[in-house]
Amino acid sequence: MSLMNEYIKKRLSSSVLESELLRLISEYNKLRNTYLFVFSTAIEKPIPLVPLNQSDFYIIHDLLTGKKGTQEIDLYIETPGGSGETAEDIVRFLHNNFGKVSFVVSGEAKSAGTIIVLSGNEILMTETGSLGPIDAQMRIGRSIVSAYDYMEWVGEKRKEAEEQGVLNPFDATMVAQISPGELGGVFNALKFAEELVIDWLINYKFKNWTVTETQKKPVTEKMKRDRAEEIAKKLTDHSRWRLHGRSIKIDDLINEIKLKITRVDSEPKLADIVYRIQTVCRLLFDSTNIFKIFATQDNKIFRQAVPVGRPIGIPKVQAPNVVNIEQKCPKCGKVHKIYAKLDPNPKIDADFKGKGFIPFPKDAKIICTCGFEIELSGIRNQIEIQTGKKILI
Repeated sequence: MSLMNEYIKKRLSSSVLESELLRLISEYNKLRNTYLFVFSTAIEKPIPLVPLNQSDFYIIHDLLTGKKGTQEIDLYIETPGGSGETAEDIVRFLHNNFGKVSFVVSGEAKSAGTIIVLSGNEILMTETGSLGPIDAQMRIGRSIVSAYDYMEWVGEKRKEAEEQGVLNPFDATMVAQISPGELGGVFNALKFAEELVIDWLINYKFKNWTVTETQKKPVTEKMKRDRAEEIAKKLTDHSRWRLHGRSIKIDDLINEIKLKITRVDSEPKLADIVYRIQTVCRLLFDSTNIFKIFATQDNKIFRQAVPVGRPIGIPKVQAPNVVNIEQKCPKCGKVHKIYAKLDPNPKIDADFKGKGFIPFPKDAKIICTCGFEIELSGIRNQIEIQTGKKILI
């Protein structure tokens, strides 16, 4: 039976899944004799804060501050990428405070996530894990774009203008909006990412590389730099990988890039724990509004997207004694009829329950029949701010 089916058949609540995640982290620590930090992101959820950002660093720093001096730390990472500056802050914090830093990849660690992983003293990957081409993501206007793709597009338009003497009106309009400062910023962001990888490979990944594997020759600093530059060049060559979001699997990294990777699947007990961590995280993402997980065996912080739904019409002349809500499940579309009581009148309960409404839940959450956990704290805040009253539970 697949792990996903195993957990689904148990019909575990989100709170039980959270407890299972902490149990798995504890089991991992016992097996590896290390301290595991899980940083997992719901990559497919269309939420602006899904990419790596500075608030992620602050949470990681906060949860690990009490563990400074721990000899070995492993970080399970799944992210679509994001801020290169945040990646730098995370890596420097980890290596400045822990003796050995390893990264575990069983899902996607793309772009800035790849940059972070390449700083590891050890990299552990499953068959499902993937890195991506080295790149920086930039905000251009209203969009987040790949620095490499942006520079490549500008280069194509420059070449087209030189060869044809003119650009089509649409491209000409787009190019006219590019400032020299913006172009320079994109170029510098791309070089920044490449230089980070080179420095981190030399200082961290190759830290204990003293002799060559086959000929047993002493490894010089020049050999480390040449090797780091070769790896960085291959990973920044998007013509090799075709797409910014291309998945670079463990065999690509070992056979094409010649990077030393620990195969998680070759250790059955470790593989079972890592795949279960990945599965539990995915179930939490699929069944709740959670989009980021930060967890150790001691603490956890979940970031949730709080839907407010459609605007709730509340009379402004006189504060009401009850507000009725129709909340649609984002997963299956079922509409849940809820009433929020603002007055202790017991007649309110009788009236609304008779109409098929349910009272506003104590924990501001309802579980849909499809199993999705709907977070209502945003709606609660909206009602209480607009009416100036507290919802009575």
